[in-house]
Amino acid sequence: MPIPGLTRVDHFGITVPDLDQACEFLEDVLGFEYLYRLGPLRDDEGHWMSENLNVHDRAVSPRINFFRVGGQAILEVFEYEAPDQRLDPPRNSDVGGHHLALYVDDLDAAVADLRQRGLRVLGDPKNSRGPHEGQRWVYFLSPWGLQCELVSYPDGKAYFRTPEAFG
Repeated sequence: MPIPGLTRVDHFGITVPDLDQACEFLEDVLGFEYLYRLGPLRDDEGHWMSENLNVHDRAVSPRINFFRVGGQAILEVFEYEAPDQRLDPPRNSDVGGHHLALYVDDLDAAVADLRQRGLRVLGDPKNSRGPHEGQRWVYFLSPWGLQCELVSYPDGKAYFRTPEAFG
């Protein structure tokens, strides 16, 4: 049985090394809408941070910014300082690996824009097969190494046309 009352995704959270750099990227490159800021988040004496957030007891999040993505999803962006902090972003193949996938209407124009901005685009756009046939995609990296994906399927995906074919 699923969790009672679960109806939707509320937000996703990511940690970045430099919140100012991340805000510039999220607003200027991806067009995310800045909503508001929280923080600082810390507990200088107790165990609140480890008990509630699974981080080092002396970890500090001086600022947390919230962004709206495409009028729907909310992205919570943390900047942390912690004695045991790892600085290398995980790859997709690492446990805890992740990526942020974003829909674009014109994949080729979006890729050209990313390259013009000097962002690292991983290869050329690919055509999906199977249930995702009709979709094109490409990965790119944010300035601090967050893995992002652009997808586009203006005529839909095969799964949505014939879901019974992909059981």
